[in-house]
Amino acid sequence: MISATGLTKAYGALQVLRGVDLSVAPGEVVALLGSSGAGKTTLLHLLGTLDQPDHGTVSFEGQDLFRLSERQRARFRNERLGFVFQFHHLLDEFTALENVAMPAYIRGLSTVEANRRATVLLDRLGLSARLTHRPQELSGGEQQRVAVARALVNEPRLILADEPTGNLDSTNAHGLFSLLVELAAERGVACLVATHHAAFGQLANRVIRLHQGLLADEQPLPTSQVN
Repeated sequence: MISATGLTKAYGALQVLRGVDLSVAPGEVVALLGSSGAGKTTLLHLLGTLDQPDHGTVSFEGQDLFRLSERQRARFRNERLGFVFQFHHLLDEFTALENVAMPAYIRGLSTVEANRRATVLLDRLGLSARLTHRPQELSGGEQQRVAVARALVNEPRLILADEPTGNLDSTNAHGLFSLLVELAAERGVACLVATHHAAFGQLANRVIRLHQGLLADEQPLPTSQVN
């Protein structure tokens, strides 16, 4: 689904990534672990074309993403990619339903279909009673679940999640992880989740660790632990 080869990224004298090779297959859920400042967010931003590597390539379904124009990359992000940021970045002037449906509006779906998809996702994330609430009327955990639903509304082929459970209690965090695993299995979605929740490793297909700018300690998990 997506593969990266030889990714490097530095900010001034700080070398964050030193030659990262990574691939995630359709239907595979990969947990990305690493200490704070290890470069997990940088790696996700490169894979999602929100930033460009100093060296290396990122390919999605065989296509080199950084050979595309910025407009083509923007279309890729809207139609194929679901990104869950560490902070929710919701639009304060819109309701939960409108925030979730926004990427579908931008894609050109009808209002009826966009709102239907948003409603189904919010219900699945336990927010059916919050459709008309604005972000300031929601708890931090509810806002993050709205952001997750927004990432899923265009039925992406790839989900990149940066600490998506940072504002969730353990029950809701487990529910969110379970949802990502279910979506990967149902739709063949590739998921890469940066998290500090070691328990997610028991649900993921693989656990990888980012240390000193390189990926290490790849750990395949038995299928019985994924379901």
